[in-house]
Amino acid sequence: MTPCPHHLDRIMAVMEAAFEPAYGEAWKRRQVADALTLASTHALVVDADGHPIAEGVGPGRDPAGFVLSRHVLDEEELLLIAVIPGCRRRGIGEQLFAQLFEAAQSRGIVRIYLEMRNGNPAIRLYRKLGFEPIGHRPNYYRMANGERIDAITFGRSV
Repeated sequence: MTPCPHHLDRIMAVMEAAFEPAYGEAWKRRQVADALTLASTHALVVDADGHPIAEGVGPGRDPAGFVLSRHVLDEEELLLIAVIPGCRRRGIGEQLFAQLFEAAQSRGIVRIYLEMRNGNPAIRLYRKLGFEPIGHRPNYYRMANGERIDAITFGRSV
C-alpha cells in the first residue's frame, strides 16, 4: 500500500517544524513512508483546531500536529507525536492522544507504550495522561553532537 502523498507531506511539514535538530528525533521522509505502508501502522494528522485531516484528501487545511503509532496483537507503540511550535499549549497534543486512545480501543488494544529521551519536556503531558515509567535505557539516544542521552519507556492501559 502506498501512503497518500498529501498525508506524508503533512506529516513531514509538522515533523520539520516540531523537532529540534540537535536531538535527532525527526524521521526522514523515507522512514515515515515505509512505516505507512504497513497495515499495523496508524497515522492521524490534525489541523490547528485539533480536527482530523483525512488521508487521501488533497491540499487544504494546514497541519498542526500528528501522531504515528503501530500495533502488535493487543499492544500499541507510540512512534512519534508532534505539534508545531505555534500551536503548542492549546490542547492539540491531548486531542491527538484522545483520538489515539479511542482508535486503539477500537482495535482491541489494551496497553500503549512510548519511549522518550530523558529531559524531554513532553513528560508533563505523558504523566498528565496517565503514562507511568516502566523502563530505562542508558545512553540510548545519540544527539547530533555525539552526546548520549538515556531513554525512558512509559506505559498506560487504554
